[in-house]
Amino acid sequence: MDVTLPRRRLCFGLAAALVAASSLITTSTLAQPTFITIASTTSTEQSGLFKEMLPAFTKATGIEPRVVALGTGQALDMGRRGDADVVFVHDQVAEEKFVADGFGVQRLEVMYNDFVIVGPRVDPAKARGKDVLEGLRRIAAARAPFASRADKSGTHAAELRYWQAAGIDLGKEKGPWYRETGSGMGPTLNTASGLNAYALADRGTWLAFKNRGDLDIVVEGDQRLFNQYGVMLVNPAKHPHVKKDAGQKFVDWVVSPAGQSVIAAYSIGGQQLFFPNAKPRAEPARR
Repeated sequence: MDVTLPRRRLCFGLAAALVAASSLITTSTLAQPTFITIASTTSTEQSGLFKEMLPAFTKATGIEPRVVALGTGQALDMGRRGDADVVFVHDQVAEEKFVADGFGVQRLEVMYNDFVIVGPRVDPAKARGKDVLEGLRRIAAARAPFASRADKSGTHAAELRYWQAAGIDLGKEKGPWYRETGSGMGPTLNTASGLNAYALADRGTWLAFKNRGDLDIVVEGDQRLFNQYGVMLVNPAKHPHVKKDAGQKFVDWVVSPAGQSVIAAYSIGGQQLFFPNAKPRAEPARR
């Protein structure tokens, strides 16, 4: 009996099945949505901004952003390790060093709001006013409870700068009155609420915060409380696995009129939380 023909048919069938399977795998792979990892400060998430902004970006591009919300210092560390594609934070000095050291391609300003000092409505330290440095001096002099993030975040870095500018040496002055939470803005505000303590907060997270207890804003309006946010693509020359094209699409979108309009439209109780201020793009420096 000639078995050549059946064998040929069997081989042809197996080959066809392999081609079909390969096609299905390729199609399935292509159909999977592209995603990027964004290392960002907790204020962008805990304020609720990302819940409004990121779906609009996905709708426009088909790219899914996956956010890891950390203090700014930790977010920048993620970028240095290549564990993120984009970094979106708020500590300009640290951001500029991140780029200067070759870890970021280009720093672009996105939006701003301001910091505030919140504290008990009765204000036992008499810190209320527009001068952040005088407010901190009075809190330290009264040894009034103060909750600090103490997490190397952008807010924590700003707080330390304010204490130093106020002439307060925390190494000598801090004691039981100065509570270091080592946590994000929301948990730190919860601590402040529970202890009826003062705290430095970004206005966006404060407006979104529900568990205020007896807390109120006691210091605001000082120009030194300005709070700028920046965005950077992690440098693919340092980390070739960085999703350069998809990450750059997020950077481009968030500073575009479309992204800026979403930021401007986000409000709570009629109060705008962030104010877009992206500048015209400059060409990134060649590396």
